[in-house]
Amino acid sequence: MVKVKDIAALLNATAYGNTELDVVRPSEPVNARRDDLALAMTPSYGEALGISAARVAIIWPGADWRAMGLDAAIEVPRARLAMARLTQAFDTGPRESGIHPSAVIDATAKIGDGVSIGPFSVIGADAKVGDGCWIGSHVSIATGAQIGAGGLIHAGVRIGSRVRIGDHVILQPNVVIGADGFSFVTEEPANEERALRTMGREPLAPPRDAKRHRIHSLGGVVIGKHVEVGAGSTLDAGTIRATRIGDGTKIDNLVQIGHNVIIGDDCVLCAQAAVAGSAILGDRVVMGGKSGIKDNISVGADVVLGGAAIVLTSVGDGVFMMGYPAVPMPAFRAQQKALRQKAVSNSGHND
Repeated sequence: MVKVKDIAALLNATAYGNTELDVVRPSEPVNARRDDLALAMTPSYGEALGISAARVAIIWPGADWRAMGLDAAIEVPRARLAMARLTQAFDTGPRESGIHPSAVIDATAKIGDGVSIGPFSVIGADAKVGDGCWIGSHVSIATGAQIGAGGLIHAGVRIGSRVRIGDHVILQPNVVIGADGFSFVTEEPANEERALRTMGREPLAPPRDAKRHRIHSLGGVVIGKHVEVGAGSTLDAGTIRATRIGDGTKIDNLVQIGHNVIIGDDCVLCAQAAVAGSAILGDRVVMGGKSGIKDNISVGADVVLGGAAIVLTSVGDGVFMMGYPAVPMPAFRAQQKALRQKAVSNSGHND
């Protein structure tokens, strides 16, 4: 149980009423019990809070907490920031500790102090696992891979050789880091090369030799500190130089990062985003869901890509892009307006 005044201090927020009251857990207002902390940080929760059993709530600025029958309230100006701090405080994290007897750890691996390793996990030769790491079940860490201190590696993660991971990194289930990049070449220009060169002006035909020769990935992956990678995402190894992910970058579920990609600090890549090989992203780039970036181009710092935006040419700093092919948002809105006007005009002619 936690006192209201202590939660307010944690959130750097203002508390009202009986701040000595204890609460057990956070809850949505409609499900909250008497000793729960109801989360009503926007006015849309006001009606539910008014009939909730909770005595204590986190409320939006200016909410009349007394009129809603509360004994105490905590007022927060920025709901999602408060949610971040609150959930961190109430999350107990993994409960298992120690090294499970079924784990297979090579004698040359270096395991730091306070490391937990779950059932059926495998740590390869000369691998390094930093102090305080928690490694779930069925994780494989290949020969020579390095993981910094305080990592949280969930079940089924695969970490290849030539991978270096910084401190306090979180990898959600089934992440794959350091698989070979998708890179092949033919003896003569393949159809995709000819298509790009001629821009479709010439017909394509079977090449004399269509065999694909594999380009192996020797560069590995380097991941900075405080990076998070969502479930099922893949980060391919570089061909000669490493694929790099900057400090503080957050990657959602089912994201694909191609070989040789460089991603800056504090970027956000939402679900099903994809970055093709050798692309470069500056710091604080945000990629909306299902957005994509073409290979061998650069995207400047502080760029935001809306959902499903596909970037085909390099972009400077600080641009909000949308559409396919992606264009700055004012141009995209003008395009959409013109299309709507044309549709209305055509509809009138059909009548």
